[in-house]
Amino acid sequence: MALKIREAASTRFDVLALGEVMLRLDPGDGRIRTARSFKAWEGGGEYNVARGLRKCFGLRAAVCTAFVDNHVGHLIEDFIMQGGVCTDFIKWREDDGIGRTVRNGLNFTERGYGIRGAVGVPDRGHTAASQLKPGDFDWDEIFGRQGVRWFHTGGIFAALSESTAELVIEAVKKANEYGTIVSYDLNYRPSLWKSIGGQAKAREVNREIAKYVDVMIGNEEDFTACLGFEVQGLDENITNIQTEAFKAMIQKAVAEFPNFKVAATTLRRVITATVNDWSAICYHDGQFYESRKYPALEIFDRVGGG
Repeated sequence: MALKIREAASTRFDVLALGEVMLRLDPGDGRIRTARSFKAWEGGGEYNVARGLRKCFGLRAAVCTAFVDNHVGHLIEDFIMQGGVCTDFIKWREDDGIGRTVRNGLNFTERGYGIRGAVGVPDRGHTAASQLKPGDFDWDEIFGRQGVRWFHTGGIFAALSESTAELVIEAVKKANEYGTIVSYDLNYRPSLWKSIGGQAKAREVNREIAKYVDVMIGNEEDFTACLGFEVQGLDENITNIQTEAFKAMIQKAVAEFPNFKVAATTLRRVITATVNDWSAICYHDGQFYESRKYPALEIFDRVGGG
């Protein structure tokens, strides 16, 4: 079943992402706990897709998110504008002066090296994006009158709060109504789901979202935790078994969710933090397609690499 993508001439945007965008603070080659300076970037699991498509392929991209109306919020906005992503749909929340009720998210990330793994320390409690809820965006205006060809969101944003999960469900339903392709990255993070019901809640929410997804992205762990598909005999250190396990899992998933037109994942064998075997596999229309394999691929920055 082919993906029926809306004509570019009839839409304002090629891709729209819904998710939290945080200020990433990078200590370079150092450690977070001993750093005296950080380089600032913007980043977010869902937003990164839109930014990448804009910068790499020149597509018309936009993001739906929220920030506190202060200098930090506008710094993140400036990064987004530098990336060429439209900021028209950002929701601005009043600053209470100290961040007691609402704040902007920070993400401290240090790069791994050799046997030292990468470390991420998110500081994202009660952020503006986590308080987004159904009704905050006019989807009829966005998907209908303005027009969007492809909508992307994911399990990180859905896990931020009860209301963001509800917002994702509202958004994917409305995208379906207007014929917009929906892609979703399961991106299971136990720490995010812990306070709102754990894995049981993750499965409940993601199985509801899955009904409206055209392109599902996730590895074996994601599909197991979020959708309930068990894979037997998986040895994560053997690439061939990873591939066969993914194929078996996807065949089960597509049988239960026939709306999945595409399913994809990256396949990774970690040698060290900076050297991985890397490839990808994709299911579409009853066939599996495997990418070129990149053995011993040297990694500059693991964050955002799938």
